[in-house]
Parts: sequence; structure tokens; C-alpha cells
Amino acid sequence: MIQKAIFAEGCFWGVESVFRKIKGVHNVTVGYTGGSTSSPHYEEVCEGSSGHAEAVLVEYEDESVSYEELLDIFWTTHNPTTLNRQGPDIGEQYRSAIFYLDDVQKNLAEESKEKVQEQYMQNIVTEIVEAVEFFPAEEYHQRYFEKKGIDPTCHV
Repeated sequence: MIQKAIFAEGCFWGVESVFRKIKGVHNVTVGYTGGSTSSPHYEEVCEGSSGHAEAVLVEYEDESVSYEELLDIFWTTHNPTTLNRQGPDIGEQYRSAIFYLDDVQKNLAEESKEKVQEQYMQNIVTEIVEAVEFFPAEEYHQRYFEKKGIDPTCHV
């Protein structure tokens, strides 16, 4: 059965490229979520006025890959201890967040965060919040690295 998950961990291009490689992932859409404006666009999100995070909507086959496995990938592909920052990208739009779609995802995310915290000396600042509307980013952002023919460079 196809399930959905929404993650934010900085620059969405790098996150997209990581999740696209996972067996059982059918599609990854880059976009914006968690903000206060309707129909956000890239420039608005980048300037930080919308409150949205750059995020990915992952559609996956739960018989091939579990939500817990996606969470493991989430935790290992960015630094969850830096507030509103990943690498050179700074601002609320680059925050670390898990946007849960139901109570099962919420509980699994909270449990995984507790386990992962044991590996860090600093506190994990990742938000675990209920998903709100996800807005796909403009078409030129979808599969950005693939279209440009460059290796992903945004993440660990």
C-alpha cells in the first residue's frame, strides 16, 4: 500500500535525491509546508516571510520500506542539532522537522527522536508537528540535481 511521509531537513534538493534512491520509494516531491501563507512560492519561502519549510513529500510502498526506515534515513542525512540551519543555508525555511500525518507516525517519530538523541551531545532541535497542507514547489525544483546533471551536494 502506498503511504506518505513529509520531512524537512534543509535544502530540499538534497533531501529529494537521498529519498529517491531508497528501494520502495515511488515518488518524492519537493515543496513547502508548515507556514502561514497559502500558495507559497520559492522567493517568498527563501526570504523567510512565509513561515514554510523546504520539505519533501515521500510516497512509499510500506511493504518494501517502513516509516521507521525512512526515519532512520532522515536522522542520518542531516544535522538535527542545528536550529534553522543546514550547512550554509540559514533560516527558518531550512529547519529540521517531521510533519506527521497520523498518530502512528507521531509516536514513531517521537520514539525515534528519543533513541537518536542518545547519539548526540547537543539537543536535537527537530520539530515533530502535525502536517498541514503541502505545496509542491515550482516544476524547475523537481529533480533539480538530475535535471542539472550534477551530484547532490546539500547533505551529509
